[in-house]
Amino acid sequence: MGRRDFLRKSVAAGIGLTAAAQLSSGGAQATVSDTSDIPLITLEEHFTTPELQSKNTSGDKRLFSGGGSRPELLDVGAGRIADMDEAGIDIQVLSTVTPGASKITGAEGVEFTRKFNTWIAEEIIAAYPNRFRAFATLPLSSPEAAADELERSVREYGFVGTMTYGPIDGKFLDHTDYAPLLARAEALGVPIYIHPNWPSPTAMQAYYDGLGDDLTSRILSGPGYGWHQEIAVQCLRLIVGGVFDRYPNLQIVVGHMGEGLPFYYWRVGEDLDRIAQKRLQKPVQQYFHDNLWITTSAFFRDELLNLALATMGEDRVMFSVDYPMASAKVGADWLRAADIPLATKEKIGSKNAMKLLGIDKI
Repeated sequence: MGRRDFLRKSVAAGIGLTAAAQLSSGGAQATVSDTSDIPLITLEEHFTTPELQSKNTSGDKRLFSGGGSRPELLDVGAGRIADMDEAGIDIQVLSTVTPGASKITGAEGVEFTRKFNTWIAEEIIAAYPNRFRAFATLPLSSPEAAADELERSVREYGFVGTMTYGPIDGKFLDHTDYAPLLARAEALGVPIYIHPNWPSPTAMQAYYDGLGDDLTSRILSGPGYGWHQEIAVQCLRLIVGGVFDRYPNLQIVVGHMGEGLPFYYWRVGEDLDRIAQKRLQKPVQQYFHDNLWITTSAFFRDELLNLALATMGEDRVMFSVDYPMASAKVGADWLRAADIPLATKEKIGSKNAMKLLGIDKI
């Protein structure tokens, strides 16, 4: 059964969508009959391979994500497509799970990512050309090579950008080392999606350890809190460090309903502007609207969506799931049931992503 036939049958039978809207999403009660068929594109949808998992677990396992033992991460074929069909998702943008290939350094990293991206393009996307796009996996420890691999992936294979993973070798993207990557992304007209990564051992010790339980420290430093704050800091560094003045067309995407940035929008607009107005070309808040995009990944809450729309505006918010860490169907049903105008829902569901990623049709 096709994904649109599935949705129509579900709505006709009176099952699925309305009930799902009452899950731990925020409790939207709006009718979904007029939005059950809106196209959906998702941008934070992870995968990996046994080889990449092996390379990433060779170091400190406490700081490795890899999705744990989730078998869905290894499926970039029929099983993933079936999950997308059940949820009514038209296109997934594939990205490697944290930490990508950022731990594979030097010539090995350059060679690995080139082969990896070629495989994704020629084997996976070629098998499902209407369902998958991809963010390039880059040798981030080698910024010049990373810029070259980004360009190759975009020009030869139509990749729609890249994903980075927190600090790289202890440095944020505003560091001068990453100027080649930022400049190339801007020139190519593709975004950089910044995904969280585990903090450095120094940050772990200072902020998250000493709780008497290693797992508690790990979760607090990661998805329980620390990940989101670290990405918010990285974005604010890009703004106040003048990166967007140097690369005014550079576009940055962050997930998890903005990693806390919408909550701090008014505060940074007041306090940071007192300093930044003498150093930057625009007010701090303006960079949110000119250079930042956020996705809903794993944060399926009406109140958070309303805050995101109130601060970022409807043209800078995009739907995402965070698959397989979050349920594609729960996320898709939540968005369809959200009590927002249909035109706004269509922008969030796919139109904004189509504009940013250069996708002509679904």
